Amino acid sequence: MGISQYIKEIGRGKDGARSLTRAQAADLLGQVLDGTVTDLEVGGFCLAMRIKGETPDEMAGFLDAAHARLHRLPDNGLTTVVLPSYNGARKLPVLTPLLALLLARQGVPVLVHGTATEDKRVFASAVFNELGVLSAAQVPRLAAGDVAFVPTEVLCPGLKRLLDVRRVVGLRNPAHSLVKLMNPCAGKSFIVGSYTHPEYASSMAATWALTGAHAMLLRGTEGEPVADARRTPRMEIFQDGERTEVQPQQDGPLAQLPSLPAVDASGTAAYIRAVLNGSLPIPTPIALQVEHILRALEHHDSPAHAHAL
Repeated sequence: MGISQYIKEIGRGKDGARSLTRAQAADLLGQVLDGTVTDLEVGGFCLAMRIKGETPDEMAGFLDAAHARLHRLPDNGLTTVVLPSYNGARKLPVLTPLLALLLARQGVPVLVHGTATEDKRVFASAVFNELGVLSAAQVPRLAAGDVAFVPTEVLCPGLKRLLDVRRVVGLRNPAHSLVKLMNPCAGKSFIVGSYTHPEYASSMAATWALTGAHAMLLRGTEGEPVADARRTPRMEIFQDGERTEVQPQQDGPLAQLPSLPAVDASGTAAYIRAVLNGSLPIPTPIALQVEHILRALEHHDSPAHAHAL
């Protein structure tokens, strides 16, 4: 059928554009992910949404379309922590693998998913590779304490294609927000979402409230889902869509700054090994993040909460 009728609605400029319903948004993105529309239509959709911005209803619809097409991780009877890793490192080392391995050490199954969205950054996949955690070629079954890095194209090839549009047009599109909100698990999950700008915090929070997510939201390190090692960010937990602040933002940097490695993958991996074996301390903001995630999992999996559901 094509998506031209939707582009006509969303493409009337910042003030003239009309928003789509959740069902329309799901239909639109479904066609894009299935690859049944032209490259020209995909470009038109990406640029129109970039100018208009997504409403929570539209983003919920986009999530519906993605969730219907994801190759999901099988239900393991546990709550899997999901770390979307798409920004990589530019000025600071990417410590998402450290967060993943600290959680796994506590018996938590951890899924990190992502893809390189720019050429000049160091991505979590490269650091994991140095640590001996190779990118999965298919969707894994995770047990307690397992960590997997799953490339986006393994979860959904259409989503990877849409992310790659950025390399052509030079602008982000709804897929860049979608991957930080989506649930790639058939069973229970806890998603750690991060943002770079306050407006994204508002839109992510509104979407999760609408979809009843179980998640953490924070301003991560350069958009990665791990707390900045130099200062503690505000952290919020979403429980069935209800939002609670669990960690206030720290004003100014830590009194004693951690000695961080260079941005390159091998240096970052060596640093992570040193933290895991106790040679170096866990940066306080990351230790706090681990603590809040474990507490949220404990609360979510408690018999009282299950009874309330």
